[in-house]
Amino acid sequence: MRPLTLLLFLGLIPAVASAVALPRFPGPHARPRRGVGAAGAVRGYEYETRYFRQRLDHFSFREEEEGEGFFEQRYLVGRAGGWAGAGGPIFFYCGNEGDIAWFAANSGLVWEAAPRFAALVVFAEHRYYGESMPFGSKEKAYNNSKSLAYLTAEQAIADYAVLLTNLKRNLSSDGSPVVLFGGSYGGMLAAWMRLKYPHISVGAVASSAPILQFEDIVPSTIFYDLVSNDFKRESLSCFQTIKESWKALEDQGNGQDGLLKLSKTFHLCQTLKTTGELSDWLSSAYSYLAMVDYPIASEFLMPLPANPIKEVCRNIDNQLDGTSNLERIYAGVNIYYNYTGTVDCFDLNDDPHGMGGWDWQACTEMVMPMSYSEDMSMFPAYKFDYSSYGEDCINSFGVRPRPQWITTEFGGHNISLVLERFGSNIIFFNGLLDPWSGGG
Repeated sequence: MRPLTLLLFLGLIPAVASAVALPRFPGPHARPRRGVGAAGAVRGYEYETRYFRQRLDHFSFREEEEGEGFFEQRYLVGRAGGWAGAGGPIFFYCGNEGDIAWFAANSGLVWEAAPRFAALVVFAEHRYYGESMPFGSKEKAYNNSKSLAYLTAEQAIADYAVLLTNLKRNLSSDGSPVVLFGGSYGGMLAAWMRLKYPHISVGAVASSAPILQFEDIVPSTIFYDLVSNDFKRESLSCFQTIKESWKALEDQGNGQDGLLKLSKTFHLCQTLKTTGELSDWLSSAYSYLAMVDYPIASEFLMPLPANPIKEVCRNIDNQLDGTSNLERIYAGVNIYYNYTGTVDCFDLNDDPHGMGGWDWQACTEMVMPMSYSEDMSMFPAYKFDYSSYGEDCINSFGVRPRPQWITTEFGGHNISLVLERFGSNIIFFNGLLDPWSGGG
């Protein structure tokens, strides 16, 4: 069975991070295919690509000029072996912060379960991602804080509610039960949608959905502590080598021609401007590896072998005596970034993910405090600071984050009591090696 999806979503390093690499939900490391066309297929399951005229702002009644105030939302429809028809179930995937075709290709659970229930499969794309761009283009949609103002979780799940209602009506299937699916950020949306629109669906399956990663509900160090523990459980010496590498990196970077030497050691396409660029790149690899440490080979984020952290640590530990710390680190991280051996050099400035929208979301409502602990972590100690984070967001987007808004809008505190009283049929599940499980 393929993974449902992964966290995140999400380029792991937001543009606003100044002192620590704050994890975002992962996106694909290969450029997503654009313009899927009228039809596509996932492991033999066929789907059609459709578009729905969606309202830009569901929460106002301001009259818009013709052509303004709406956008074309892409969604994929597949029958996965035969839909039962009117009254038959609908499996609805709540799209993440990325191209929906990529999520459809990596959500095997939805496709594999659908034939057992004769369910119609629908994958809906999240606004401002993939081809679902307001204002006619990504350039206009991402132009400034005014055009980005409609990129919120609230607007996204309202999109899904409107799309589902319309789809069921057009299929003469108003009585069809809907089960929501999602992983990572999409899993959060599935759970929140079930709470906000209980009449739209009968249940939700939320994989790796860190709905508690907000406002210090869980320790801010939990994500990176779990990443570190994944490496430590494979090899204590590997863990220690990584832990010591940050100082080695800084020491070399500050030496004569240090940035040039680092660039050559790590086979970078351009010479580094700061050591922070390389630190962020390495931190991204370790975090992603923890998210996809599957016991089987996969190509979810990158082509990777089974148990990739074991392979990374084997490369780090098994270098010849006299191999420097940083050369060991390169040998290890090369498993993640270049397992196929087809990459000649690495471009740290390349952004193949189409993830820029998440930087905006992280600077407005999706504020997830992340710190590095001093003892448990293989990363250098760092404590998240709301004030400096807010200043970075102001400099980047001209907006100040609202760290309490998500818990006000969707809850989070006393979550067990909230779900007992107001939530039903929401399945939360996490792989315990997944670092996002600490907030799930």
